Amino acid sequence: MLTAKVGVLGAGVTGVRVVEHLRTLGHTNILVSDKVVARAQRLSALHTTDEIRVAAVTREELFECGVVVLAFGSPHAHMSTQLIQRGVSVVSLSDNVSDCMNLLALDAQAKEHKTVIIVGAASSPGVTGLLLRSMTDRFETIDEAHVAMHGTGGPDCARQHHDALSGQSIGWHDDEWLRRPSGSGRELCWFPEPVGAYDCYRAELPDPVLLKKAMPELERITARVSATRRDRFTARLPMLAPPHAEGGMGAVRIEVRGNRGGSRIVEIAGIAERIAQLAGVVSAASAHAIATGAVTVHGARVLGEPELPNAALLELVLASGVRVHQFVGA
Repeated sequence: MLTAKVGVLGAGVTGVRVVEHLRTLGHTNILVSDKVVARAQRLSALHTTDEIRVAAVTREELFECGVVVLAFGSPHAHMSTQLIQRGVSVVSLSDNVSDCMNLLALDAQAKEHKTVIIVGAASSPGVTGLLLRSMTDRFETIDEAHVAMHGTGGPDCARQHHDALSGQSIGWHDDEWLRRPSGSGRELCWFPEPVGAYDCYRAELPDPVLLKKAMPELERITARVSATRRDRFTARLPMLAPPHAEGGMGAVRIEVRGNRGGSRIVEIAGIAERIAQLAGVVSAASAHAIATGAVTVHGARVLGEPELPNAALLELVLASGVRVHQFVGA
């Protein structure tokens, strides 16, 4: 059993999953905070036993932890700064481009305080970085990575998905960053069953920035999300209906292109799972790795970077019951 304090800020759909998986990984001293105090108290009452302490605390009490998972809606940069300055490592689930850039800018501060902040430790971004790194041994060289995502987690995730279709997408193409309108570039993407095929479009997502940091040799990186015609037409308007408490079955996939034996090779890895569940598993595994000393570097990091224990992290994700589906072609 692991008795060191691990914090979770946010007791919504994803925060609940984080706590569940931290318990599964053997953590017995978990502090939970939420702006809705009753929500944190319900989560505490649900998971506290004679052997396991899940305590509802104030935000300030999270400074007692060795690592804190930020499982609430962006922005995360301000709270991350406060935690880092107190010597607390951070696992952020933010998928907002500006916020992720601000989190990466905390690299020097994190190194100064001998802490680590893992940026984008969710589904996409997050598990896509782990999948990308796991596929490298099947290529001699890799030069392209293309991400697609279907579905949303909790309400904050649904709002971010809505906003992502109204901005400008970021893509890396032959040594330069390109910006194109979100909602353009339709592509039919096949996800693992039971999700199947969906039209996906460019969106304002941080995946290209984070994957480029994880693997600088990539020459082309894109990211898309599934969207209906109504999603695209209403993206610049306020959401027409309140988001669901949790979306249905979602999926992520990453298409990797490179060379092997003189041939052009394409491989695709995908996961079909509820997005909040997948994000909770990935962030809990990341926090566990920090808490147990498996992460030995400091600074702002992203999943898939060679300095992180990516194989061990992916193994923890798969041990939770998540299944990876693969398509191999040439």
